[in-house]
Amino acid sequence: MLEPPLSCQLSITRKSALSFNNTIVTVTDVWGRVVSWSSASTCGFKGTRKGTPLAAQTAVGNAIRAVVDQCMQRAEVMIKGPGLERDAALRAIRRSGILLSFVRDVTPMPHNGYRHPKKT
Repeated sequence: MLEPPLSCQLSITRKSALSFNNTIVTVTDVWGRVVSWSSASTCGFKGTRKGTPLAAQTAVGNAIRAVVDQCMQRAEVMIKGPGLERDAALRAIRRSGILLSFVRDVTPMPHNGYRHPKKT
């Protein structure tokens, strides 16, 4: 299997699974192998503070710091989940100096919802 190039133009996919309770950031290479990851709970946030925009910014900053040292310049961002943490995570990515190729929202949307239970 080919190894990723070690140049500074490495394309990275970042997935942020955002929920109301926690923020998980995973940085992968172009083949989908995990390069770096972080979450609000690994950054020291506990309880309800894990779902705050500050926790999302801190988690994204910790995940990005490891790959910026490896000369990463461009990224593709896929954000999944609801909440105010989405905007905070994107602001942290933009502030890090990485050029964004695209930002895609991959939040799952129900087409028809679930079947309600029968009322007797």
